[in-house]
Amino acid sequence: MFRPVAGAPEVALRPTQKTLSMFDMLGQETSLMECLMRSDDLARLWFDWDAREVLLRSAVAERLAVRPAPGADDSVVATYFLALRTKSLRQIAEDFSYHATSGIRNPPAGSLLAQCTGQLLDIDAWDGSGRLGLLHMAYPLKMLLNANGSLTSCDLLHTSAGAIVFDVYENQDARLISLQIPPHVLETFPGPAYGPHDLRGLTGFAADEPAFGTILKPTAGITPEQVEALVEEAARCPLFMFVKEDENLYPNLSYSPVSERTRRAAAAIGRAHEERGSRGILFAPHITGSPHEILDTVEAVLEAGATAVMLSETFSTGTVRMVREATQYRERPPAIYGHNAGIGTRERCIWREVLDLCARLDGIDFRQTAPVRPGAPFIRPYGAAWEASERILTCPLPGGIKPTMIARAGGLDQGNIIMNLQDAERRGLTSAILLLAGSAINSIRLPDGRTDPGYGAEAMRQALEVHRSGELADVPSDAQTRTLMAVAQARRLTALQDALRQRYPEEFA
Repeated sequence: MFRPVAGAPEVALRPTQKTLSMFDMLGQETSLMECLMRSDDLARLWFDWDAREVLLRSAVAERLAVRPAPGADDSVVATYFLALRTKSLRQIAEDFSYHATSGIRNPPAGSLLAQCTGQLLDIDAWDGSGRLGLLHMAYPLKMLLNANGSLTSCDLLHTSAGAIVFDVYENQDARLISLQIPPHVLETFPGPAYGPHDLRGLTGFAADEPAFGTILKPTAGITPEQVEALVEEAARCPLFMFVKEDENLYPNLSYSPVSERTRRAAAAIGRAHEERGSRGILFAPHITGSPHEILDTVEAVLEAGATAVMLSETFSTGTVRMVREATQYRERPPAIYGHNAGIGTRERCIWREVLDLCARLDGIDFRQTAPVRPGAPFIRPYGAAWEASERILTCPLPGGIKPTMIARAGGLDQGNIIMNLQDAERRGLTSAILLLAGSAINSIRLPDGRTDPGYGAEAMRQALEVHRSGELADVPSDAQTRTLMAVAQARRLTALQDALRQRYPEEFA
């Protein structure tokens, strides 16, 4: 049965009258779930957050085009979308200022307290209630900057995305949708060590050349010897400029220590050097663990020959910048792959472009977005969120902060690679994109049923040949896969045909 939690606000836990009447009707031994199954309330559990997000993003874009967020040279400006239960936007702004900054509601004018107290800059109410719309807050640099005039992304989010925004019941919905940081503060962040231009120069890939990456498969339960074999297979493919471990492969495994995996991976890359000609390849082992272990693990893999590292940035806030600053004086710092596994746990409160901005400022060289593909999305971001994410990762920033290389991943394969290349060319992003294909290369099977990454890579090369021929230049995305199959059959591109059948069984049964 439904039992309120001791000490919790009654209003937040009281069952609806409909539920109470169902309890009376169905008997006290009936569970709440059984009641829900017999009521209209079940529809609430099917609420489509994605559909609402599309609507919200469209409305926010329209409003900001008419009434842009104000700026402030002495503050970080945070813009929120809010839907409040009882208070007005103006009232909640006072609460934000009080709880997120000085804890003083009316500080003496000109005092240090006043200089460290947040200010309401503007309100854009969307209806007559005054409880729904956009709120623009200024959080003063006086309370944020340390003695050398800088701050961290942790500090930014601690202030702009704190308890008063997301933890109080009054805020029925709250989204941090943007941060404006003064240019002289942006300049204090380290940013990426390389960025797309330098990564291509480092590995010998031309700016207009598709650059591929791949992920070790299997993703867990593998030994250093198996990692060595998998990396050597990838290194022998000239398509790849990057290969990484999966986030499911942990560093300090008794049967597979990361330093030994890295040593063997580096040796495998060395053996493939002649086959690659002038092209290099970056290898990124997965770095995780307790905070005090991170730098020791990074040092160990760099000594073992790693040229990159992967950190699960979403769940290890602050460690990216720690690694970036700890390695910045090396002759060749590691490129940092900021893995965004779990970012969906945050982006329902903080828009992805805000999270990606913070990750870029902290120093990531690679960040996953999502591939272009027909039909329903497989992975977020998509639509306006996808465009905003890729824009914030690559747009010019003050102080020479380098762009982050976009890793298109999550369902990228031979059937949609051409539409991704076309999109990159159309938007002038070819040099800024890494095409990260995992299963589409590592899990493609030979005609005898054996998995062969070389065969998957050959299928991808054949898809690139078709792209260069221009045969799909005017084919819409929803017709490309079938058209590509027809071209592959006409040209007798066997590997590509097999890959398409395996990746799209519903299309080519």
